[in-house]
Amino acid sequence: MLKQPDLATAARPHPDPIVVLGHAKLNLSLAVLARRPDGFHEIESLIVPVTLHDTLRVQVSEMPGIRLRVRFGGRLAMAAGAALAHDVPTDATNLVVRAVQALAVEAGLAESLESPCAPGLDIDLVKRIPSGSGLGGGSSDAAAALVAAAQAWGIECPRDQLAAIGAMIGSDVPVFFAGGAAIVGGRGECVEPAAGIPPLHAVIARPAVGLSTAAVYARCMPDASRRGEAGQLAAALAAGRFRGAIEFMHNSLEQPAREMCPEVVRLLEDFSRAGAPHPLLTGSGSACFALMRSACEARRLAARLEMAGWPGVFSVQLRGGA
Repeated sequence: MLKQPDLATAARPHPDPIVVLGHAKLNLSLAVLARRPDGFHEIESLIVPVTLHDTLRVQVSEMPGIRLRVRFGGRLAMAAGAALAHDVPTDATNLVVRAVQALAVEAGLAESLESPCAPGLDIDLVKRIPSGSGLGGGSSDAAAALVAAAQAWGIECPRDQLAAIGAMIGSDVPVFFAGGAAIVGGRGECVEPAAGIPPLHAVIARPAVGLSTAAVYARCMPDASRRGEAGQLAAALAAGRFRGAIEFMHNSLEQPAREMCPEVVRLLEDFSRAGAPHPLLTGSGSACFALMRSACEARRLAARLEMAGWPGVFSVQLRGGA
């Protein structure tokens, strides 16, 4: 348990609903460097949040326990995106519930993850980020839920300690406390903010099928030679060297994702045919993306991909700053 003074509860919980956003992310680079003794992989990745987001509404309840309700919004609520609106669990298998349970235990509000929490919490989640995409929606929602739950329960907890709780739940959770772009190392728990990433535009597209993160990693061949490229990519982007940055944009998980999912191959080919300069898989997929210099170029690319029949196309901007 974290030090009690750092998680001392206030005299009363927050009385009003708290609304927070969980932003999607793109891995502008992702190098899998080695397999660790603990079974995880050591990575190095430049991760940047984008404007696509889920919304969480969190409120203290007099009824003990955590209740999560999920509905779909944005493109996932439209006919074209219906294929991406897969079932999202509302029990303890959801990272949001697990994160809030862990916070309750660390703050002394519950004895264990299995015990009901008091006071209770109602969480309404509007999903706009498709699951199984490599866009970090579940991890981002978990990070947002930790921030909102701490405020709702009146817990005083620095963001770095919330990030530490998040790291116990999922490797991708800590990066969402960076406030912007970051270079991530270790298994994801080592986060170094990367300043100066411009608000470039990007187009994201996802096939109707998702991919299992564990299955993609299991087929990946680590390559330590790419160590340091995330920092070089961040520096090139911060200096406005768009063309120079492209040579450092790489995803070690792309080849296994291609082998496992022919639709990823076809999607990347359609990106190239539509004029994307350097399409890339994000995370473990199945979503792919391309950086674009302007909103106009991004809109044209998105329209071409939609005409090609892809169900989930999103035009977004990078949120590189804090």
